[in-house]
Amino acid sequence: MDKLPTFRDDGGMATIEYAIATLAAAALATVLYLVVSSESVVAGLTGLIERALSVKF
Repeated sequence: MDKLPTFRDDGGMATIEYAIATLAAAALATVLYLVVSSESVVAGLTGLIERALSVKF
């Protein structure tokens, strides 16, 4: 019975992993930017800030 080959040459794997992590981070940043810049979120944050600044002591 022949022995199964072992693939020990993993040169370049770290580079691929960093590239995938960078793409995932960029995709997440894009989604977060779209959510935060949406009209409803901007209106809600603006209202919250205006209400906080109009508090009278």
